[in-house]
Amino acid sequence: MKKTITTGLLVLAMFGVASAQNTNWNIDKSHSSINFAVDHLVISETTGKFEDYTVNAKSDKTDFTDVVFDFTAQINSVNTDDAKRDEHLKSADFFDEKNYPVITFKSKKFIKVKGNAYKVTGNLTMHGVTKTVTLSAKFGGIIKDPWGGTRAGLKVFGEIDRYDFGLKYNSVLESGGLSIGQMIRITCNIELIKA
Repeated sequence: MKKTITTGLLVLAMFGVASAQNTNWNIDKSHSSINFAVDHLVISETTGKFEDYTVNAKSDKTDFTDVVFDFTAQINSVNTDDAKRDEHLKSADFFDEKNYPVITFKSKKFIKVKGNAYKVTGNLTMHGVTKTVTLSAKFGGIIKDPWGGTRAGLKVFGEIDRYDFGLKYNSVLESGGLSIGQMIRITCNIELIKA
């Protein structure tokens, strides 16, 4: 019995090694962006981005359905084109950069829905809270670039509830509405270069 269990574990280990992705993809930051938007005063929206971030991806398949990737954004790089607002976002009212300096996302599934439409599910950690989230994605495909490289394009987008992550700072308007929206819209344009 012991021999059978040991043999089974060995086979599983060999299978895991054989099925692991071997192809690394590096982010091309000059053609990528990590953006967000939130409602402001009910009638409009404020936009921002993270300028310092990393993406590590591995995929062997041409449709990227086997991709595994992780993403890290540095809170101190948040940029909404307003220095005072950026400092407020870094404070304990919002991201609390001193205690939670990064946002991370680790993918679990990248599923093709139809054509180039996908769904990506993973663990998002922000403000010390980890939640499983599912976002929409668009896979742009893989091409050979003019310089002899191979590139892949992804767009990941959707909404997250900031209250789920403890980011509940707000104020109530005279009309009864909230000055800052609860839902955060995310749009990530990612261009990857095959290592």
